[in-house]
Amino acid sequence: MRTPHQYALRGVQLMAAAFLLLACAPVAPAGAPAAATAAETPAAGEVTQVASGVTPEMEALIKAAQEEGTLSTIALPRDWCNYGEMIDTFKAKYGLEVNELDPNAGSGDELEAIRANKDNKGPQAPDVIDVGLSFGPQAMEEGLIQPYKVATWDTIPDSAKDADGNWYGDYYGVLAFQVNSDVVQNVPQDWADLLKPEYKGQVALAGDPRTSNQAILSVYASALANGGSLDDAMPGLEFWAKVNEAGNFVPVIATNGTFATGETPITIQWDYLALANRDQFGGNPGTEIVLPASGLMAGIYVQAISAYAPHPNAAKLWMEYLYSDEGQLGWLKGYCHPIRFNDMAKRGVIPQDLLDKLPPAASYEAAYFPTLDEVNENKAAVTAGWDKVVGANVQ
Repeated sequence: MRTPHQYALRGVQLMAAAFLLLACAPVAPAGAPAAATAAETPAAGEVTQVASGVTPEMEALIKAAQEEGTLSTIALPRDWCNYGEMIDTFKAKYGLEVNELDPNAGSGDELEAIRANKDNKGPQAPDVIDVGLSFGPQAMEEGLIQPYKVATWDTIPDSAKDADGNWYGDYYGVLAFQVNSDVVQNVPQDWADLLKPEYKGQVALAGDPRTSNQAILSVYASALANGGSLDDAMPGLEFWAKVNEAGNFVPVIATNGTFATGETPITIQWDYLALANRDQFGGNPGTEIVLPASGLMAGIYVQAISAYAPHPNAAKLWMEYLYSDEGQLGWLKGYCHPIRFNDMAKRGVIPQDLLDKLPPAASYEAAYFPTLDEVNENKAAVTAGWDKVVGANVQ
């Protein structure tokens, strides 16, 4: 099971762009024969598109998947983004077994599992992967994944998917302020607020900006809020220098422990971690989650099907389930915003009880999803510039 630290590291690997049917049933390859079977599955490199609604093609895909009998996943902790419930629902819905390989594996391990099992159709070969964005293009370049477009393809933003369907974003998070309201009387609403004298000795990052991607992205976010861009991290570094000079910055890597004791009562971290922490604390201490009014930085995960999937139809059915409204809501129950969140929010299909646990849906519309190139280029700018510009030894 991944720790919050592992969550943060994995989350930042997924920088790209993204924004967004309830229980819309998965569907099958467009134009596929009504009696599609595993043997008739298009070869890797051939793109298939599924129709919307329960169609004869969908019935064919379900039948073909059931003939395969099993789906092999990898790196899906059951308590990560509600995957446990989603896997169980998929099994019950379609009558398939799910072989859950190494739930603690990282993105690199997932690609290695495909490489190592190219000629193996046994239980150690994954059918699908859930990896950081940087690993999506890498897997595609190596020929490790195959293109496939789900029924809801058009509602996935172009900036969050490979145009040919090799990989596409599934869920995302944004950087938020996690605030201990037992200590902080006036909860900050934006980055500029963190400079106020009342927050002296209260502001912390959930990592070291010289090594932690989550913390590095926090610098990017503050750069956006201060006239910078993903090509210009300096405004972000200068902002943190001011926070440090004001005595507001706490050079400690924030944890749940330091947060609860009041040592780091204002912590910058992914919203899905903060929201889960809020539940865990249960009001002790009081915890408020704030999405900053400006500089809202996001990061996504991406899904793909192995080019060597032993169960290709089951893999496609899994993808259809994940990208239906039902699947997207499953992720949301785990506080991970599904890639189609904005589309679903606008259509009013998100249950009110789920929305009540989240910051206002409209708050997410301004989220910025940096490209892979932007992340790679600016990472070096922050890691190299932190000591020189900010001068705070975070540890």
